[in-house]
Amino acid sequence: MLRLSRFLPSASRRGFDLKESLWSGSLTFQQAVSTSAANLDENLSGKKYASYTVFKGKAALSIHPILPSFSKLESGGSRVSRNGSVMLTFFPAVGQRKYDYTKKQLFALSPTEVGSLISLGPAESCEFFHDPSMKSSNEGMVKKSLSITPLGCDSGYFVNITVVNSVEKTNDRLSVPVTKAEFSVMRTALSFALPHIMGWDQALTNHHPAPPAISKPRVERPHPGSEWER
Repeated sequence: MLRLSRFLPSASRRGFDLKESLWSGSLTFQQAVSTSAANLDENLSGKKYASYTVFKGKAALSIHPILPSFSKLESGGSRVSRNGSVMLTFFPAVGQRKYDYTKKQLFALSPTEVGSLISLGPAESCEFFHDPSMKSSNEGMVKKSLSITPLGCDSGYFVNITVVNSVEKTNDRLSVPVTKAEFSVMRTALSFALPHIMGWDQALTNHHPAPPAISKPRVERPHPGSEWER
């Protein structure tokens, strides 16, 4: 089993070596480059973490689900107070077999955006735009866009992220080619994760659901803070 703690770069190195930090002795580096990895780890509290990662020559892409948060109601029940999402993490290559995790870029997909990826046809493309500081005094300072475009001949997709930071005056763009097989794994994982990030898996296990609380409609969007890990 791969340990996520090994996946993170040490403080003394700018990049980290895939062969040393990700793969056991039973796998060769050539296999690591041409395939994808499913990483599973758990911390001391017993909480489990899982991700699916695609490593390519210029960048890597990792995806993992983030479950919603619930808050208690006066009736004794609970409701979703913070939407779940599927987090896409991009990190650039800084050398042969090395990736710089400190320069990661994040993009949190809402349930509807997850649906767009799941339903994407072989020749179709889609694009999403996010502003992590929307409706705040910092609105417009950081703009993110994610695009998925076909590779051609039904062979897979390019997954591209662009982050424009007007404060730091940077414009970062990373692109990861995803094969048809890799995208099939992503599509299946996203389909499985969708009801979980919506909280439906927990809502449907209630044998005696409490009456719904009257509240204002909520906009379906990942919490902006989830993209501010950097």
